[in-house]
Amino acid sequence: MSFQQSSAMESQPTTWRREDDPQYADDPEFREFTTQLSDKLFSLTSNISRLSSQMALLGTKRETERVRERVREIIDETSNSFKEIGEGLKRVSTWPDLGPSQKFTQGKLNREFKASLTEFQQLQRQAIEKEKASASAARAALQDQSSPTQEQGGSFQQQQEQEQLRLASQDEVDFQESMIIERESEIRNIEQSVGELNELFRDVAHMVHEQGEQLDIIEENVDNVNVDSQGAHKNLVQANRYQKNARSKACILLLILAVVLVIIILAVLD
Repeated sequence: MSFQQSSAMESQPTTWRREDDPQYADDPEFREFTTQLSDKLFSLTSNISRLSSQMALLGTKRETERVRERVREIIDETSNSFKEIGEGLKRVSTWPDLGPSQKFTQGKLNREFKASLTEFQQLQRQAIEKEKASASAARAALQDQSSPTQEQGGSFQQQQEQEQLRLASQDEVDFQESMIIERESEIRNIEQSVGELNELFRDVAHMVHEQGEQLDIIEENVDNVNVDSQGAHKNLVQANRYQKNARSKACILLLILAVVLVIIILAVLD
């Protein structure tokens, strides 16, 4: 479909009203439902923007546990929203008796959803890479910290202080170990979310492909109607020309008959 035709369709109302054809009847439920999906999809752009800004802090001196927590929270929230909108798009794909403008709205939502989901998945993969690198670095540092050190001699009091330091150090090691395990669990959760969204992406991509074929069919039908209209106009013009020629011939014949009739009348009178 050409850009001009696509723009023309987009400029038309979402629903067309033709009382003699239910396919073009206004459907308030469809309009309200697709408007809600569009609003939800638009709100995800702010989530993606916030996620991008928080991820920019990962791997820098400004990275903190709170930053990593916000990244995970935004990813979870946005993933759930994408799943919810995806289910809504599947419902729209099975909506009965859609007119051309409504089908265009359906395809527009599918394309916007696919583009936003692609951007979000890229950020998800970047988050996984940065989280893995950070967790690996933390585990390497923990192993260095927990490596056994040579005992130093000294008095009984010094030995007690060394033992207390060792126990305190071990508590810190255990705490860091639990934090690393938690982060690795979060990484697995993000990877699982990526897999689920991949399936959703394939479903929507398939709907976009089918919608594209439908729009191509609509375009072909429009072209066919245009060609048929031009042919019908040409036939009407030709028929009108034939009708004018027929009227001209009839007038000439009537004129000839009138002249002949006048001649006969004059001949009789003489």
